Amino acid sequence: MTPATSLFTPVEADLRILADNLIHLVGTDHPILYAAAKHLFGAGGKRIRPAIVLLISRATMLQQDITIRHRRLAEITEMIHTASLVHDDVVDESEYRRGVPTIHSLFGNRVAVLAGDFFFAQSSWHLANLDNLEVVKLLSQVLMDFAVGEIQQGLNHFDATISIDTYLQKSYYKTATLFANSAKAAGILSNVSAELAEHLYGYGRDLGLAFQIVDDIFDLTGSADKLGKPVGGDLKSGNLTAPVLYALEEKPALEVLIEREFAQEGDLEQAMALIVDSQGISKARELAVHHAKLAVEHLVDLPYSESRQALINMTDFVLSRLY
Repeated sequence: MTPATSLFTPVEADLRILADNLIHLVGTDHPILYAAAKHLFGAGGKRIRPAIVLLISRATMLQQDITIRHRRLAEITEMIHTASLVHDDVVDESEYRRGVPTIHSLFGNRVAVLAGDFFFAQSSWHLANLDNLEVVKLLSQVLMDFAVGEIQQGLNHFDATISIDTYLQKSYYKTATLFANSAKAAGILSNVSAELAEHLYGYGRDLGLAFQIVDDIFDLTGSADKLGKPVGGDLKSGNLTAPVLYALEEKPALEVLIEREFAQEGDLEQAMALIVDSQGISKARELAVHHAKLAVEHLVDLPYSESRQALINMTDFVLSRLY
């Protein structure tokens, strides 16, 4: 499996600058928020989203260096992503993420919600200072999409009748929108053509969907240590993902367990066994592969560079996490 860090070689120095800047962007005026920022941004993570922004920036600025606005866009992208995780952890009542205590488990729900709001507000302020209305609109859309996705997921809890299309729409709102709109925004800051900007959006959208589908497979097949959270957590909370929806097509007994919300002892374990015994996981893998291939097709008009190759390899990395 290709490590994510080796994919980032063309922007390795850029990511080091980003890591230093993230905490400073929050500032030290608010000690609790600063402590939360140090905890969040110091926890590491793969930084896939800002890496994609930086790779696209370099792939579209071959004759010159990337600008401070490209760098700031990458920082804003990571800040928006981090803020969404803080809020998600509050909603999901998660004690850990990637094995690290969540903000609300350390500081309480009130501080966690306010911290997430603060990071969103900070990202919006820095976004406005990019002085590019189209980019502001793109990233503002992400903030709206996040809220819509969270609401849609809540409304569809334990609903065994939802379609794969509905699932993909929710996955776009919750995950792929940030990949897609930040990718397009990076191209716009490089003054690419309108056609190429749309292809960059398509790359981010399909990569983001593949990424989410793989995450949803992991929720059912991974280990608690690897996930940093309990296996089957999404299923237990009623969030029905691609493997579950595909399994429902051939396992009627699964619908009964979902409709009674795993109320009886052993229901969740039985549901997991039915999913594993079905074609649900393999069909979900095929769906992830489909979107990864679509993502690569959107890069055909980019001239060859190490950064372009890294963007292509990113799709292989997302899929290789399955094996």
